[in-house]
Formats: sequence, C-alpha cells, structure tokens
Amino acid sequence: MTIGAILRGRTGPVIAARKEDKVRAVLDLLAQHRIGAVPVMEGEAIVGIFSERDLVRLMSSYGPEALDRQLDDVMTKSPVTCEPSTAVMGALSQMTQRRIRHLPVVEGGKLVGFISIGDLVKYRIDRIEAEAAAMRDYIAS
Repeated sequence: MTIGAILRGRTGPVIAARKEDKVRAVLDLLAQHRIGAVPVMEGEAIVGIFSERDLVRLMSSYGPEALDRQLDDVMTKSPVTCEPSTAVMGALSQMTQRRIRHLPVVEGGKLVGFISIGDLVKYRIDRIEAEAAAMRDYIAS
C-alpha cells in the first residue's frame, strides 16, 4: 500500500503555517487542531516543518522570548518529504531511520498531504486486523 491510499480517506486542507508567522500563533494552531506539527509554507512551496520538538528546543534555548520569534528563524528547514506513490513501509522506515514523526507529502512540487508516524502505524494495525479477520473467516468456512 501507498501513502496515497492513506490520503484518499481525508477531507479538508492541510493545516499549515507561513514562514513569517510567530511561534506563539503557531502554538495556538497546534493546540486548536490537536496536532503535533505543521508544514511551513512560502506560497505553495514547503520550506520547513515546525513541531512540538522544535518548541521544546526553543524554550530550552531562549525561554519565553522564543514565542515572539518568526518560524523562518526556528523551523526545521529542508524537510524530508515523500510522494503519494511511496510505500507505507518505506515511509515508516524513513521516519524511523531519520527519527522524525511527520512527513509532508509532495506531488509535482506541491504539498498534497501531511502524515504522522501515528497515521502510518494506525494504517498498518488496521490492515493486520483486517487480514486476521479474513483468515479467521476463511478457516471457519
């Protein structure tokens, strides 16, 4: 299965931030949508990611004044991305190796989705449960 299969079930736009946004505003966005990270955009191009991990690092280094900094100064730049055609297991492997929890999904240079490692784990568990149920039904018949 591919990342595109996971994205097909989603509706609505990707929650994103702009590189000129202040950290304080993005924290409100994360809290409001109950998410752990956002892609950071410049126009239609993804230029970074800002996550809870970035916030922890910032607060440790700068204290409360970190909240008034622009994302462009503090985001993780040049994010690792994947395409809708990327295999789920390939994306999981990439996230594990690079120790990241979020992947922007890009197609033709445009952001088409944003997935978390939790999305991928849930998808894998759902598939395993479906296969087990099919096997039980087969054995029972």
